[in-house]
This record gives sequence, C-alpha cells and structure tokens, in this order.
Amino acid sequence: MNDPMNKPTTQARLARVAKGKRPQYFSDPATDKLLSMTMTLMEELSVTRERLDALERLLASKQVVARNELEGWTADAEANAERAAARAAYVERMMRAMHAELDEITRRGSPQTDIDPLDAVGS
Repeated sequence: MNDPMNKPTTQARLARVAKGKRPQYFSDPATDKLLSMTMTLMEELSVTRERLDALERLLASKQVVARNELEGWTADAEANAERAAARAAYVERMMRAMHAELDEITRRGSPQTDIDPLDAVGS
C-alpha cells in the first residue's frame, strides 16, 4: 500500500486470538459462549455470502459460467477432500471458546471421567 507521497507503508498485523480475560455479558457463562459462537458464525457466513456473490457476478460477467449452472455442479474427490479440511478448520474456529475452557478445566486437574470436562464446560 502506498501513501500520497508514494512512500511504501506497512500494514499493522492484528493478533488472530484475543489476549486477556474474555468479557462476560450475561450472568450465565454458557450464554456468553453461545453468543461468541453465534457471532463467529455470523461473521463467517457474511464473508462467505459476499465472496460467493462476487464470484458468481464475475463469472457471469465474463460469460464463463451462468449462475444457474452452479446448481447442477458436483464436486470431485479432490474438491471433497479440500472441503472436508476446510470444514474441520471451520468447526475448530467455531468451537474455540469451548476448547479453551476445556483446556483450562483439564489443566486444573485430571477429571474423574471423560464426561466431567464436558459437563463443566456446558454449565
């Protein structure tokens, strides 16, 4: 990116994971977790819709693919594998708050059973 004087400028890099204590908005921490997951989902869906719209418009304007052709397309094995990897990363991002709390609980001490940490996160 350049400024008006044609001098190169650097862009600030933002941390991907927030540091510090997470703010609590509701009396029940589970509600805050659900809100966080919902907001992450909204962000992901909004970006996806905008990119999809841009791609469809670009392809249609260049007469590469008509918008209605997308409905009949089926993915091959490579596309399915890439989609599975992307889906797994997406689920990981969606569950980040739950995983962070589960890690915190298990760091404090080994649970009695496999169910204990899940129960603690859900409460």
